[in-house]
Amino acid sequence: MSTQEPLRLGVDLGGSKIEIIAIGSGGRELARRRVATPRNDYAGTVRAVAGLVSGVEDELGRRGSVGIGIPGAVSPATGAIKNANSTWLIGRPFDRDVAAAIGRPVRLANDANCFALSEAQDGAAAGAEIVFGIILGTGVGGGIVVHRRPLVGRNAIAGEWGHNPLPWPRDDERPGPACYCGQSGCIETFLSGPGLARDHALAGSGDHTADHIAAAEDADARATMRRYLDRLGRALAHVVNIVDPDVIVLGGGLSNIDGLTQGWPGRLAPYVFSDRVDTRVVRARHGDSSGVRGAAWLWAEDEAAAGAGA
Repeated sequence: MSTQEPLRLGVDLGGSKIEIIAIGSGGRELARRRVATPRNDYAGTVRAVAGLVSGVEDELGRRGSVGIGIPGAVSPATGAIKNANSTWLIGRPFDRDVAAAIGRPVRLANDANCFALSEAQDGAAAGAEIVFGIILGTGVGGGIVVHRRPLVGRNAIAGEWGHNPLPWPRDDERPGPACYCGQSGCIETFLSGPGLARDHALAGSGDHTADHIAAAEDADARATMRRYLDRLGRALAHVVNIVDPDVIVLGGGLSNIDGLTQGWPGRLAPYVFSDRVDTRVVRARHGDSSGVRGAAWLWAEDEAAAGAGA
């Protein structure tokens, strides 16, 4: 019987870079590499992923399981990629093509699901049964993990809270900004970085980036952040009423705003259908590495089952 520790490879496919990580027992990082994403080049993207896998495996001298996180999902109807920001993947059987290139199956998941899985495995939500992970950045993504397994859903869109309407809207929030999905007033249009900047500008407070607004101390910036936190509270309360997670993990660039993890569960209480709210809201432990680490963990459940049956 082999006693060699498992080797898990995770790939995070982003719009500007592709990153790979190799982790061993206990989530210990063994290797990491990155290359520029071959934008608008599908075949080049497949080759880049395969090259990263072979490069790391050559470095470590053995093969491992391969998981890939993408800004999209595999359509249950067609087996091809849908809803991807990296539009050149749409309509392509990306997981099957990468599997053919490296000579073994791969497991593919939405990058927000990978983020949530990473934090549920050995991050800020380790040990929790139900975890909701959210990414607050250029867009707003979400992923649900139950018993350390990502919840995908019948339509492969579980956790896509950003494309639901902002709950309990005020009169001045209707109908809300237009969203690229074709609707108006989506949570993403209020809680993304561009959404925060747009709200600040519409209040007559000037044209500034989300980072600038969050760091500013003037009255206008504080008012904008109060509106942002109130909207975030309503949006998360909506999730609590449906999913009731043990922990909500905040990730993405906006999660670094000072004070964003303070004041909970008080912000949830007015909207949650319960006599008390025990949900924890925390910042991601692994930060920007959560997505690629979560991709590496995509095979963990199968490995555990195989070990139990050995």
